Amino acid sequence: MASSDVSTSAMLSPDTLAPDTLAAAMLSPEQIAAYQTDGFLLIDNAIPKPLLEELQLVTRQYIADSAHVSQDNDLYDLDDGHCADNPRPNRIKTPYTQHVVFQTLLQSPLVITLLKQLLGPNVRLHNSKLNTKAGGGGTAVQWHQDWGFYPHTNDDLLALGFMLSDIGPDDGPLQVVPGSHRGPVLSHHNEGVFCGAIDPEDPEAKLSDAVSLTGAAGAMSIHHVRTLHGSAPNISSSPRLLLLYECGAADAWPINGNQSIFAGMNQAELWARMQQNMVCGEQAATPRLASVPVRMPLPPPADTSSLFAVQKSGAAKSAFA
Repeated sequence: MASSDVSTSAMLSPDTLAPDTLAAAMLSPEQIAAYQTDGFLLIDNAIPKPLLEELQLVTRQYIADSAHVSQDNDLYDLDDGHCADNPRPNRIKTPYTQHVVFQTLLQSPLVITLLKQLLGPNVRLHNSKLNTKAGGGGTAVQWHQDWGFYPHTNDDLLALGFMLSDIGPDDGPLQVVPGSHRGPVLSHHNEGVFCGAIDPEDPEAKLSDAVSLTGAAGAMSIHHVRTLHGSAPNISSSPRLLLLYECGAADAWPINGNQSIFAGMNQAELWARMQQNMVCGEQAATPRLASVPVRMPLPPPADTSSLFAVQKSGAAKSAFA
């Protein structure tokens, strides 16, 4: 059975999620202020149980199906030691385009209500990923700012992270540096080449201030596109499952050329893709220009096929043992 065919008997529609999730989606003034100050939020019990169980089922099947893959491809990034008898995917790429259950969550009242509060009425999906960091040493993600990979004309962008498994201190949880989104855009270069990670010894990184975002399956994190973050290896025995949607205001237009997810498209293809990626509202043809600091992710390293490849081929300096 192909992963894209996996489903429980009760496929959920976005509308069925409204009663249990709208309360969680309505952020308080205090939460909005905390996001603006700290650059992140953590919300418990954000996914209703029926949808959470469906997401977990589909994800487990994707992990099992990766046993038939021996190298990175358009669907999987694989961890060291991955084999048929011990499938160890690091990431399932663009899950939003792979299975309807991931579309159901993104298009739910929960997500749309929340996104409108933080980004306004017109919101576009930039990218999606399902990080399935394997147990027993699953790959670390070195410290970085998402903004270093995909600067836009303004920085009204964020990442929603949905925990599909319990995530504790040993699971390689997402770590963030509070307030770093209001600071400088740090260099993500090593010896003049973009490596997708900062130098952990950079005093401006303030990694000693970092906090870990842990919680039970069903919790949700939010972090600003300029918030400095990373994650250590997963030293637990189970995979760490974190579903991420990167979204932004529709008037934030990518400016990073060949590193953009829209790279290689002609104008008609670009406009069509932007329309397809709208989560709510409309895509305007007028970018909003803001005075925001930008560093370009160029020149690229030898391998730009994934974040893991960028950090490895760019010889990013590790902050994790």
